[in-house]
Amino acid sequence: MKVLCFGRSGQVATELRALDVEALGRDQVDFAQTAEVWATAERAPADVWINAAAWTAVDAAEEHEAEARQINCVAVEALAEVAAKRGIPLVHLSTDYVFDGSGERPWRPEDRVDPLGAYGRTKLAGENAVREAGGTHAVLRTSWVFSATGSNFVKSMLRLGAERDSLRIVADQVGGPTSAASIAAACLEVARQLVDAPDKSGTYHFAGVPDVSWAGFAREIFDAAGMDVAVEEIPTSGYPTPAARPLNSRLDCSATERVFGIARPDWREDLRAVLADLKVAA
Repeated sequence: MKVLCFGRSGQVATELRALDVEALGRDQVDFAQTAEVWATAERAPADVWINAAAWTAVDAAEEHEAEARQINCVAVEALAEVAAKRGIPLVHLSTDYVFDGSGERPWRPEDRVDPLGAYGRTKLAGENAVREAGGTHAVLRTSWVFSATGSNFVKSMLRLGAERDSLRIVADQVGGPTSAASIAAACLEVARQLVDAPDKSGTYHFAGVPDVSWAGFAREIFDAAGMDVAVEEIPTSGYPTPAARPLNSRLDCSATERVFGIARPDWREDLRAVLADLKVAA
């Protein structure tokens, strides 16, 4: 089975390349250019595609929603339409930011969506474009991505923890940290099954377990890295950002396990693997 990934330098795309998946970078297909996406997709060979290309700068999207929409929706629409026309299954990565973060119950794939900001709106629009194209697809929502590459919470904590002996971390946002390596492996398994069973098309969730607050995640990072850093818990209001964050990012992943046999990964184990890659494990 030949798998092709759109996106090359992001965290998940990097992990897919480590699994020998061919990936197209911006120099080969620029999602800012819809015609280029369409032309590349028309000739790109593969049995199944994974779209890991995205505008992920949450705060910057508030001032650049049009640019974010181009990457997260308009280009995705072109990709999905060509995939449907050519009969190529498409696995498309999305986010917990499509929800408003209310309540404490884990969000199910079929729950009402109501993004709080521009990033979530553009990602939701991209999801809808994939569904409306009518082809074989899986929209895979995930959350709190981390890895040894790129910018993410784990690397930020390691950097800040090396500079300070205490940090103030938000404690009222709760979700499932998810390693890019686990997401890449899940994408490949979903892709493989979609080729053989297109009736599995739909929207699914995939996130690490157990659910934890950012403050709890930070403590685990410092413990695993052998760093003596005190974590002071603060509310979201104590750390204002241009874009609102959902308080409840818990994702119900039961459908993913039932349909594809993919269980939620233990992010604590994945964290230790990432720290080992970064050579900072205790």
